[in-house]
Amino acid sequence: MRETVLITGASRGIGYATAELFAVNGYTVYANYRSSPKSLELLSEKLSERGCTLIPLYADVSNSNDVEHMVSQTNGVDILINNAGIAQFKQFVDMSETDWDNMMSVNLKSVYLCTHCVIPHMIKRKHGAIVNISSVWGVTGGSCEVHYSAAKAGVIGFTKALAKEMAPSGIRVNCIAPGVIETDMNKELSDYDRQLIKEQTPLGTIGLPDHIAQAALFLAENQFITGEILNVNGGFHI
Repeated sequence: MRETVLITGASRGIGYATAELFAVNGYTVYANYRSSPKSLELLSEKLSERGCTLIPLYADVSNSNDVEHMVSQTNGVDILINNAGIAQFKQFVDMSETDWDNMMSVNLKSVYLCTHCVIPHMIKRKHGAIVNISSVWGVTGGSCEVHYSAAKAGVIGFTKALAKEMAPSGIRVNCIAPGVIETDMNKELSDYDRQLIKEQTPLGTIGLPDHIAQAALFLAENQFITGEILNVNGGFHI
């Protein structure tokens, strides 16, 4: 029987690449989206021609009712990839309470909601893997991204604590902290900023969504890794 994986924020970028990679590696993929189903519908059709299974599922993952309904359609998952997220570049003095709350809801509360909803099935089976997507800014902090950095740092703390708690139940919990990746989230970077990032990155390039997808598959499948934060950033924060 194929193992199942639920990937949040899968309609583009890292989530999209991760959904495709898991599908072609034999998993039944439940691919979550909030506002862009078309890309996943097209991907599902393409994958089905190869004998792969990808099922798009709608949910606002910061809403508990949406999450519960989404998970109820999966009949339980073996692997959860908490990838959904938003970003905002703003000075702290200009940051509103709404800005703060939105960032925490999508980037941190969603991790709690989705994990809390899928984990009873994992505990019952004494088997499961959770991979949370944080950020290099959750490790180092990012200027003019205080709320984003705080939320992503929270994901790291969540990962370490839950890994300790769930290990006796056979559930592994790990985290990836991507560096700067070529996604819609970073499409507004100027040519100057891109060049500066490349100069600050020992490998001399900006990462691709596939780099993070490969890391997620590795952490999902390795049975002796838990509580780890895998930095995938080309050496950006050495």
